Amino acid sequence: MKEIIDRNYLEIKSINALIESMSPRLECSINLVKPSDFQINKFFYKNIGKKHKWTDRLVWSESDWMKYSSDQKVETFILKVKNDLAGYFELIFHPDLQEIEIAYLGLLEEYHKKKLGGFLLSSAIKKSFEKKDIKRVWVHTCTLDHKNALKNYLARGMKIYKKETIKF
Repeated sequence: MKEIIDRNYLEIKSINALIESMSPRLECSINLVKPSDFQINKFFYKNIGKKHKWTDRLVWSESDWMKYSSDQKVETFILKVKNDLAGYFELIFHPDLQEIEIAYLGLLEEYHKKKLGGFLLSSAIKKSFEKKDIKRVWVHTCTLDHKNALKNYLARGMKIYKKETIKF
């Protein structure tokens, strides 16, 4: 049986439109993974995505993961709480359009309900606009994602620009 999924595409066109979340009470850091390490991308994709039916990359070989994560247009940032991995986001730079896509963003389940989602998204948006001449940052989310995902994007100042219903 096919599941009906609602997908929303959201964008923010200026750093000035960002409604930043409060800083978390936990000792946190967000750092660019440099040099790239496909194992980080693979780890987060599988561990965060299993609950949200992220499946497209499950068929990737290690070579596919290496090629993706080392692409100059892709940046991966990790969120640590103290020294523990807690979450991540992947940004894809589209230079021809002068925009950045937040490809994946999420927290490991043990870090849910700690007020980290807004901080992670705020950081992703800020990191995106640090690039020169970015006209917009965009993302898509759907009803398979965390129940607060859409609320978080809207609370940070992102606006829905497209909606669709798909069968999954």
